[in-house]
Amino acid sequence: MEQSERILYALLIVLISSLMLTAMILEGPLTVLKNTLHLQTQAARLISDFTLHGVGTAMFNAATVGLLAMVLIFHASVSLSGPAVSAILTMMGFSFFGNTLLNSIPLIGGVWLASKLARKTFGSYSLIALFSTALGPLVTYLMFSIGLPLPLSVPLGIIAGLAAGFILPAVAGSMLQLHQGYNLYNVGFSCGFIGLFASNLLIAAGKMEPLTIKWSEEFSLPLFLLIPLFSVMLIVTALFIEKPKQGFQGFLEVQKLSGRLPYDFFDTGYTAGTFLNIGLLGLVFWGYLVIIGAPINGPTIGALFTIIAFGGFGKTLKNTYPVALGVVLSTLLFGKSLVAPGPLLATLFATTLAPITGQFGFFAGLLAGFLHLVMVEATASWHGGLVLYNNGFAGGLTASLFVAILQWYKTNRPEEDFTQ
Repeated sequence: MEQSERILYALLIVLISSLMLTAMILEGPLTVLKNTLHLQTQAARLISDFTLHGVGTAMFNAATVGLLAMVLIFHASVSLSGPAVSAILTMMGFSFFGNTLLNSIPLIGGVWLASKLARKTFGSYSLIALFSTALGPLVTYLMFSIGLPLPLSVPLGIIAGLAAGFILPAVAGSMLQLHQGYNLYNVGFSCGFIGLFASNLLIAAGKMEPLTIKWSEEFSLPLFLLIPLFSVMLIVTALFIEKPKQGFQGFLEVQKLSGRLPYDFFDTGYTAGTFLNIGLLGLVFWGYLVIIGAPINGPTIGALFTIIAFGGFGKTLKNTYPVALGVVLSTLLFGKSLVAPGPLLATLFATTLAPITGQFGFFAGLLAGFLHLVMVEATASWHGGLVLYNNGFAGGLTASLFVAILQWYKTNRPEEDFTQ
C-alpha cells in the first residue's frame, strides 16, 4: 500500500469516526439509532434534507454509508486514490439528503450481478456500483410511497434496485461516449437516463407524486464547521507529507490539468499538491456560501462534499470557478435568488463541467455554467426526483452539446487546435 493510500484511509477513518462521535454527542446513541432507522423509510426524492430529522442523525447516516463504501473498496482490492475517494465522499455527501444503507445496497447488488454475468471482478465495476446509489430514491420510493402493502412494495423496491444496478454498467459506457469525459458525474448522467424510464412508468401507473422541497434553514454549528475543519485537515496533511514549497509547486502543477475523465490526480506524483487542491476547493466554495448567506444544510453539505470528492479526480480551483461563475451570472440575469435551492445547488454541482474549462478555456466554462442552470431546473421533473445526481444528468446533456459543436468545428477547421 502506497503512502498516499495509507493517508487517505487514515483521513477517511478520522472523518467517519468524527461524524459518528458528533452524532452521539448531539442526540445520544438511542435517539440517533432510532432516527436513522426511521430515515431508511423515507422516499428521499429530491430535495429531502435529512438534517430535518436531526443533524446528528444525518451525520450518522453519512458515516454508515461512507463506512459501507470504504469496506467495499477495501474488499474489492481497489486502490484508494482519486476515483475511489470521489465515490466514497460523494456517497457520504448525498447521505445528507438522499442515500441510506437500505436504498444503496440493492443497487450495489445489481452492479455486482452484472459483474458476474460479464465475468469481470467486482473491483472493475466497484466505482459504478458506488455511484449507482444515485438511484437510491427509486428503491425507497417504491418501498414506502406508492400505496402498496409492505409485503409487496419492499420486494418491488429491492427488485427495481437490483435491475437498475444490473443495467447501469452498460448504460454508463454509452453515456461516456456522448460527452467524452467532459462531465465528471458520468454515472449521474447514466442514472438520469434510467430514471426517465422509471419515472414515466410510475406516471403511467398513476403512482408518481408531485415533487416537494424539504430544505432546512436552521443554523447548526457542527454542520457549519464540518467542511472547513475537514478542509484544513487536508491542507495540514499536505504540509506534513512534503515541504510547503514543494507542495505549493505541486498544487500549481495540478491547476494545469484539464480534469477530463478519467484522470487520477494522485497518479501525477503531486500528492501534497493534490491534497492542497482538495482542501482549498472545500474552503473556497464553503466561503462562497458564507458570503452570500446561504444555509449550511444537508443538500449544501452534500454539494460541498462532492466538490471535495472530485478534487483528486477532475476538479481544480482553476477549472471550477468559471463554471460556477457562469451559473451565478445566469441566476442573476434571469432574476433568481442566489440562495434559492435550485440555483444554489446548481452553482456548486455545476463544477461537474470543470473539464470543459480545463480543455477549452475560461469562456467555454463560463458559457457551460450559464447554460447548465437552464437545464438543471428542468431535468429534476423529467426523472421525478428519483435520481440524486440531477446535476450530473443535466451536466451530461450540456457537455454532450458542447462536445458535438466543438467536434464539428474541429472537423471543419482542422488546421486550428482549439484545445490549446
